[in-house]
Amino acid sequence: MCNLYALTKGQQALRDLARALDLGAVHDRLGNLPVLSGLYPDAEAPIIGLARGEAPGPTLSLARWGMPSPAFALEGKTVDRGITNIRNTASPHWRRWLAPQYRCLVPFTSFAEHVKTDTGFQPLWFAPTDDSLTCFAGLATRWTGVRKRAEGEVTLTVFGFLTCEPNADVAPHHPKAMPVILTTPDDQRRWLTADWAKAAALQRPLPDGALRMLGFAGEA
Repeated sequence: MCNLYALTKGQQALRDLARALDLGAVHDRLGNLPVLSGLYPDAEAPIIGLARGEAPGPTLSLARWGMPSPAFALEGKTVDRGITNIRNTASPHWRRWLAPQYRCLVPFTSFAEHVKTDTGFQPLWFAPTDDSLTCFAGLATRWTGVRKRAEGEVTLTVFGFLTCEPNADVAPHHPKAMPVILTTPDDQRRWLTADWAKAAALQRPLPDGALRMLGFAGEA
């Protein structure tokens, strides 16, 4: 599971990415976005959704990382820490959020998979070979519940992103999965707008050689 990623490009790069979707005027609701060099579960991070209604177009907004957990995972618990990665989209739990209005793009510059080393599990970082700003294929929804006991009940926009089989860049280090990464405006636009039969085909690994390994030191 990918439970750590970074977003180190500036806010203008996010606006440019959203504008390249060619889906209407970009609505930026991020405020003053800092560099996000280490995003962990439950972190607040930018997502790109598609606004509908009188002023349609890509919307940049903040959401917290972790979709609602399935009921069976919450038995006997009063806190829902959220699900960060989504694999089985055929599950009834996830099917309710597969329509275009729940899909989002999650911008990133690098991500980490935790791999076993001689000193324990360590985050091994990967990034696009061209160092571009690109996106995970995500789902987002409004949710009311308790994420942290000390915080109490909150109403939030929450998100998670899909995973798939790893490509040859990731598999030797993390054979279970890698995030679904959408590198072109065409694929990103299809994820936000297409019916599920067409969007589902995007749940696939990147071509081999599309990622470079940064090592254990973090985002480079």
